[in-house]
Order: sequence, then structure tokens, then C-alpha cells
Amino acid sequence: MSWWNPFKNKKSQPKDISKKFLIVGLGNIGIDYAFTRHNLGFDVLNYVAQRKKLKFSELRYGAITKFKYKGRVFIFLKPSTYVNKSGDAVKYWMTKEKVNLINLLVICDDLNIPFGTIRIKTKGSDGGHNGLKNIESKLGTINYTRLRFGIKNETKKNTTQFVLDKWNQKELDILETYFKKIEDAVFSYALLGPSIAMNDFNN
Repeated sequence: MSWWNPFKNKKSQPKDISKKFLIVGLGNIGIDYAFTRHNLGFDVLNYVAQRKKLKFSELRYGAITKFKYKGRVFIFLKPSTYVNKSGDAVKYWMTKEKVNLINLLVICDDLNIPFGTIRIKTKGSDGGHNGLKNIESKLGTINYTRLRFGIKNETKKNTTQFVLDKWNQKELDILETYFKKIEDAVFSYALLGPSIAMNDFNN
């Protein structure tokens, strides 16, 4: 399909197609999962939506909100498929909204890097994250941008239990600062490009 590759059939594409971005925050639905480490993606999108006074609508495969900012159209998606099936929601909304692959950004937690570390990459392995693994499987490629936030397990807890635990008080006290930084990184990625975003925010 032409929307999948922005360099093919340019004449047949809508003029603003390259200005539409799908920003996906990974997480699990349900009160039991609220404010857990694995819901980092949900928390970030909720934070930005609250600051911009946006409301999510429950639609197919997830909660959606759309808005325009500095000449770009942003679609925020919180999949309702649970983390391990995130690819179904991502593929559906990319197809429905005709979003270019290069304009997809997935926000998730990462056990492999220290707490508070931000890593933006335009391609790569899933790093053991089941949500990224499913997205890769459904899209058939590893060439999509992801923003990973470090939640490295420094405790002796089981990994599964750790990611499904709620943020501790020490983390909560500083999370808003990191959420603001992630928000800035998201808009930098869309407005200035991934190279500048990686240079400015990968720490």
C-alpha cells in the first residue's frame, strides 16, 4: 500500500499524509494494572492528554484521542488488547488512519536500562518486551521508532511481578519530571525528526 512507504506513489498520497503521527503508549487495561510499571506508555499519554485537556474515546482496539499541534496531526492510542497483543491495535489504526511507518512511535517500559533512562531508536530488537515483539510480528518489520523508558529491576523480585507492581513512592516523586521530558521527546521526534530527538533525549 502506498501509505506504508512514503517514497512510493507520492502523487497519489494526500498532501498532509506525512504530517500525521500515531503515538502508541503500551499498557494493560483494567484497574488492577493502573499505575504499574508496565503501564508506562498509558501513563505518559494520560499525562500529555491532561496537560492539553484532551479526552480519549473508547474505540476498536483501544482508546483514541486526536489533536493538531504545530501543523501536525497527532493520534494517541492506548491499546485495549493488553500488552502482549499490542500489534493488533497498532496495525489496525495505522491502516485506518493511513499513517506512514516512519510516523509511528511506540512508548514502553524497558527492564534492560536504568530507571529514568530514555532511549529512542528507529529500529531494533524487541529487547524481550512482549508488546514490541507482537508489534514486530504484526507489522512484519523492526523498522519502526520506539521510545523506551528504563525501569531496571534492582530488587530481587521476579521480573513479571516487578513490572506489574505499582510505582513505589520514590519513583512517583520524580515521575512527572520524566513524563514531561518524554512529552518533549515525542514532539521533538514529530516536529524535528528522530535524529534530533535521539541526539537531544537519549541519555
